[in-house]
Amino acid sequence: MENRQPTYLTRSKVEASVLLKIGFPVILAQLLQMSMSFVDTVMAGRLSPEDLAAVAVGSSILMPFVVLCLGCMMAVTPIVAQNIGGRDFFKIGKNARQVLWLSQILALPSFFILRNLEWAFLLIGVTEDIIPIASGYLKAISWGIFPAYAYGALRYFNEGLSVTRPAMFVALVGTLVNIPANYILMFGKLGFPQLGAIGTGYASAIVFTIMFMGMLWFTYSHKPYKRFEIFSRFRLPEKAYLKELLQVGVPIGISSSMEVTMFAAVSLMVSTISTVAVAGHQVAINFAAMMFMIPFGLSVAISARVGNSIGRKRPDEARFRGYIGVIVSCCIMSVTALFIFLFPRQIVSIYTNDFDVTEVAVQLLFMAAVFQISDGLQVSGFGALRGLKDTTVPMIVNLIAYWVMGIPISYYMGFIAGYGAPGLWMGLIAGLTVAGILHNIRFYKKTGKLGA
Repeated sequence: MENRQPTYLTRSKVEASVLLKIGFPVILAQLLQMSMSFVDTVMAGRLSPEDLAAVAVGSSILMPFVVLCLGCMMAVTPIVAQNIGGRDFFKIGKNARQVLWLSQILALPSFFILRNLEWAFLLIGVTEDIIPIASGYLKAISWGIFPAYAYGALRYFNEGLSVTRPAMFVALVGTLVNIPANYILMFGKLGFPQLGAIGTGYASAIVFTIMFMGMLWFTYSHKPYKRFEIFSRFRLPEKAYLKELLQVGVPIGISSSMEVTMFAAVSLMVSTISTVAVAGHQVAINFAAMMFMIPFGLSVAISARVGNSIGRKRPDEARFRGYIGVIVSCCIMSVTALFIFLFPRQIVSIYTNDFDVTEVAVQLLFMAAVFQISDGLQVSGFGALRGLKDTTVPMIVNLIAYWVMGIPISYYMGFIAGYGAPGLWMGLIAGLTVAGILHNIRFYKKTGKLGA
C-alpha cells in the first residue's frame, strides 16, 4: 500500500495537542504559585493595615530580584531541549549540574541585598512604621532564596525535557503547606511566637525549601534521567557551561524584568490618581495576570518543542512548531478576550462590591480584553525565539517596546491627554503589541535563514 504523509491539518492538530499536554501543567503550576501570594496578602490583611502594607511593599521589592535571576536560569530550558534533540546526553547532565551552581551563585548576592534594603524604603518614601515590618519580612524570606532559585533551576531543566507535571504537583504541595505555615507563624500557634507579616516571610522560606526538595527528589529518582548521570559525581562550576547559560539567560532575565517594570511603572502612575483608581487597577491587573499564565505556560512548551527540533537539525520543523504554538496561544487568548469583554462586571464582583471601584475596574478590564491577543502574541513569540537560543535581540525589542514606547505612551495618554487610568493602560497595549509583532517577525526571519 502507498505510504501517505500526514496532511498539514493533521500535523497541526497533533502538534497543538502535544503543546497543550506540555503546557497545561506549567499553567497550573504558575497559578498555584500566584495563589500563594494571594493567600499571603489575604492573611496579612487580617492582622493589620501595617502588616498588609508591609507584605505589599516587600513583595514589590522582592519581585525584580526573583524575576531577573529566575529569568537567567530559564536558559537551561532551550539548551537542554536542543541537547535532547541532538541526543547529547552528556551535556544534558552537565547543564543540570551547572544551572544548579548558577542558581546558588545568583542566590548569594540576592540574599545579602534583601537583608539590607532599609535605605530603599526610605528612598521611595515608605511610611516609617511600615519599614521595620517590611524589612523583617524580606530578611525572613531571604532564607528561602537559596532553595527557591535551586527549585527554579531544576524546574526549568525538567521543562527543557518536556517534563512539566512534577512542577505542578510540587506547586500544589507548596500551596497546601503555605496556608498552615502562615497561620502558625503569623498568629503564633503551636507554641511559636506571633510574628505577624514577618511570619509570612518565614513561611514562604519553608515552602520554597519543601518545593526544592520535591523537585530534587523527582530529578534524582526519575529512572529515565539515570542516563544523564546528573548526580553520579560532584563537579565544580565549569566556565564554558556557565558562560552559555548566562549568554542565553541574562537577556531573558532582563527582558522579563522590563515587562514587569512597565506594569509596575503603570501601577505607580495609577497610584497618583486616586484610591479608587488604584483599587480598580489592582482588580483588573490581577485578573489579567492570571489569564497571562495561559500563554506563559504554552511559551515554555513552545521553547522546548522548537529547541528539540533545532537539536535534531530540523529548522523547518522548528518553524512549524513555533507557528503552531503562536496560533494556539492567540486562539486561546481570543477566547479569554471575549470572556472578559462579555462578563466584566461578573469578574469584578469576585473582588469587590464597591460601586466606584467596579466602574473603574470594568473600564480597565475592557482594556485588558484588548491586549489579551497582544500578550499571547508576544510571550509565545518570545518563547519560540528562546527555543532558538536567540535572546539578545528580543531583549532589545522589549527595551524599545516597553520602556521607549509603552511607559511614555502611558504617561502621555494618562496625564497629558487626560484619559486617566484607561489612558495609562493604552501604553500597556502599545508596548505588548509592538513586542508581539517584532518577536514574531524575528522568528520568521531566523527560521528562514536556518532553513535556507
